Amino acid sequence: MSDNYKFKELKTYAEDEWLFGSTKKYRTVFEEKTVTYIDAELSLYNKKFDEEDWKLTVNLKAFDSKGVMLCDLPVTKDVLKTENIIFIRNGWGNKNPGAFWKRGSYRWEAWIDGQVIGSKNFYIENQGIVTKTHNPYFRIKSLKLYESGNEAADKITYLKTFDFAKTRFIYFEFIAENLVKDKDWWACEIFFNFETDLNELKGQDTQFRVINKSDKELFFTGGWGNAKGGSWFKGTYFLDIVFMEEIVARLPFKIDTHDEEAGESYYQDALNEPVETAKELETKSSPESPTYEEAIKELNELIGLESIKKKISEYADYIKFLKLKEQKGLSGKDKIQLHSVFTGNPGTGKTKVANLLGKIYKSLGLLSKGHVHEVDREMLVGEYIGHTAPKVKDAINQARGGILFIDEAYSLARSGEDSRDYGKEVIEILIKEMSDGPGDIAIIVAGYPKEMELFLNSNPGLKSRFNMYFNFPDYTPDELMSIADYYMSKSGNQITPDAKAFLLKEVIDAYRDRDRTFGNARYVNGIIEEAKMKMGLRIVKEGDVSNLKSEEFTTITLQDIQSVFNQRKSKPVDIPIDEELLRDALAKLNNLIGLENIKQEVNEIVKLVRYYREAGRDVKNLISLHSVFMGNPGTGKTTVARILADLYKALGILEKGHLVEVDRSGLVAGYVGQTAIKTTEVINRAMGGVLFIDEAYALSSGRGNDFGEEAIETILKQMEDRRGDFIVIVAGYTNEMAYFIESNPGLKSRFDKVFLFRDYNAEELFIIAENIFKQEGHYMDEQAAAHLKEYLKSLDAVRDEHFGNGREVRKIVEEAIKNHHIRIVDIPKEQRTEETYKKITLSDVDEFVPIVVQGKPKMGFSV
Repeated sequence: MSDNYKFKELKTYAEDEWLFGSTKKYRTVFEEKTVTYIDAELSLYNKKFDEEDWKLTVNLKAFDSKGVMLCDLPVTKDVLKTENIIFIRNGWGNKNPGAFWKRGSYRWEAWIDGQVIGSKNFYIENQGIVTKTHNPYFRIKSLKLYESGNEAADKITYLKTFDFAKTRFIYFEFIAENLVKDKDWWACEIFFNFETDLNELKGQDTQFRVINKSDKELFFTGGWGNAKGGSWFKGTYFLDIVFMEEIVARLPFKIDTHDEEAGESYYQDALNEPVETAKELETKSSPESPTYEEAIKELNELIGLESIKKKISEYADYIKFLKLKEQKGLSGKDKIQLHSVFTGNPGTGKTKVANLLGKIYKSLGLLSKGHVHEVDREMLVGEYIGHTAPKVKDAINQARGGILFIDEAYSLARSGEDSRDYGKEVIEILIKEMSDGPGDIAIIVAGYPKEMELFLNSNPGLKSRFNMYFNFPDYTPDELMSIADYYMSKSGNQITPDAKAFLLKEVIDAYRDRDRTFGNARYVNGIIEEAKMKMGLRIVKEGDVSNLKSEEFTTITLQDIQSVFNQRKSKPVDIPIDEELLRDALAKLNNLIGLENIKQEVNEIVKLVRYYREAGRDVKNLISLHSVFMGNPGTGKTTVARILADLYKALGILEKGHLVEVDRSGLVAGYVGQTAIKTTEVINRAMGGVLFIDEAYALSSGRGNDFGEEAIETILKQMEDRRGDFIVIVAGYTNEMAYFIESNPGLKSRFDKVFLFRDYNAEELFIIAENIFKQEGHYMDEQAAAHLKEYLKSLDAVRDEHFGNGREVRKIVEEAIKNHHIRIVDIPKEQRTEETYKKITLSDVDEFVPIVVQGKPKMGFSV
């Protein structure tokens, strides 16, 4: 088997979250009180890459320090020849933190064919949870930076600014006091992360060391760079000290045209500053504490948002008026309210405005710090009883003096009463804080307009606590282009006139087609970022760049912009018709009882697709196959949907041709904002096939606050955005489906094929019964057949919309077969013949008798 692979690495991690490049938060040391599962990730080089597929079985085994095996997890994987690197992942533990893993040393081992191919040691510590303000493991005494090459420096000069022209490695010197006194040793793993001012990871130095009880101090040194220089460019950087998944220190430094020494006060000031995460730093107010005029000026310089600017300026002036009244002893009952509601689509500047509000409120003396602490549901809601309140109170304490910004706040409110959800607890704590908390905080809740209205109505006390409402409109195309210009100038780039004209056209098209998920500023910034990459790739492919002018390295051309949009447009896949599969699918359809109108419609579709394919036309864009199935139960809707999935696959319209069947419960979630996620997951499963939504009318309740409408909007958007990638079939009762389609203009425009499934008549019902008996290896004698035929006629005469059609017939046949089995048990075995086992007689079906009520037969079983 070693001919197939080569060992690469074995890593450990404890968080399910995926990071950039399909990586995890790899660690070696974990805190007992927070760890649930610890996973192993085995990576192997595939020696059969680009040659052939093969199968691999790996056993991942975990051992404690005494060599006792804790688990043996077999993992079998089909390795594809397209995989250069093979990844095997599995883990062990308990969903409750601290329930399984206890302090000590452990080891993961990877076994293949009875041999160990790799191992990885990891450690569990239990000194206590590390936070920004509490570290029970060590206290930082010193953190300094200096420049050097690979060799040890003869004389160290500590710097806060480095000359980019001569800087090779930037080294750190880290000293901390050991606070662990009750253990002989403990495992220490620290990540020293060098980051840009945009919080992008520049370099990393991970250090692991066993700290003994006798060690009074921790001393670490290391760095990142290049012995020849050239790794560092002008700008502001940070060295983050990450321990137990917390940033316990952050040291800023600059790369410029000169060296600048750092005095002791510089480093001490940095260490005494509160540690902030990357997300918080994005919204941190200026350390220069701008004046009110400067903050308002910065607000007015924002692109667009005219209504927001006006409202903030007016309210700020009103606050100044209230403060003047207070100075004159005329405050009365006026109370300054800072809590606000932000509604708007993504990328409309809500976080940016929150940041500026923090500066304005601080300049007016209403907040002591003016910073912004941004959180979402995951950061506030606990997984079990008693876990939520501490998380919320910690977030409030971190935001004290500034703004607590709760993004997608509507996700805290579930639909109806749900005692299992702890989002309600978050809301109650927030209300209490806004009512009688110590103050010095502004709480801003943000999200989509419709969902935020539901959120505010979820608790009677919420609306009264917010008196400022800001609705952030979508940016217009002109404003989006201004944002693009600003983003390019900020990064030192420019765009040619023809490229700008092309971009404007695409932005206008995107604006016209926008829905509430439209990314606004994020949309155009993403395009520019991709165009910069395309520009770089284009220049590299041109070969010799020595004669290029400097501006050519920063100019985005028409080719670059066009490449971005060409890449975003999926190329149609030309799949030839599978004649054998098509023949089988049509045979299944034509063998169904009745449904002549359906068969005719489907055969016309097949002919039309053949014609378009022969003419070389794009079938997916010419024919919309999203369909409405109308009919009563048991009329074959699901059966036909399965056949159509095979048929469309045979015609090359669908890549996979599978059927994903759901109803309302499979699409609608229990609380605001999650239905779109749940529906999108279902749609992703249906890609390349058919999404069959049974009783689809249940999604449209007619109530404005029903989450079924959110599912409908999500489906309609995906039908448009991923046209031709999948087919949606909605099904249900005729009248209800007609109302459902008419209830939403988007539905009517996207479902242009309607298949009416008529009820089976008495003769068709009898043929269905005969076919089911035949499938089960039985047949009816003349008396049984005549009796059942009369009974089915009586059912046909009194049917209503709830009559089960084919389903009703199947129940009758199953009951008759059961009666048959009971009857032949009483026949001696030696007297039974093959005909005895197969023949259904009158006694097997005589319980099905029509009962006449008020002159009309009524269906029923005899008693």
